Amino acid sequence: MPKVTVYSRPGCCLCDEVKQELQRLRQRADFELEEINVDDSAELQRLYSDQVPVVMIDGRKAFKYRLDPQEFLRKLAARSL
Repeated sequence: MPKVTVYSRPGCCLCDEVKQELQRLRQRADFELEEINVDDSAELQRLYSDQVPVVMIDGRKAFKYRLDPQEFLRKLAARSL
């Protein structure tokens, strides 16, 4: 099963939108969802700064700031092959 990781922070409206969209997409596709707060680590703060949300699929960056549902499903399917 593909693993989707969202790097985000509390109080980020773009992060909230992406996480809500991913929850909806879980009804259409099987994937493991992990949410990571970048503010929990100095290293993650340095890496991502204000460039959140970042969505990774199996460890590869797939989206930053916004998520296109159809493109997400296409990328997810491509990773499953």
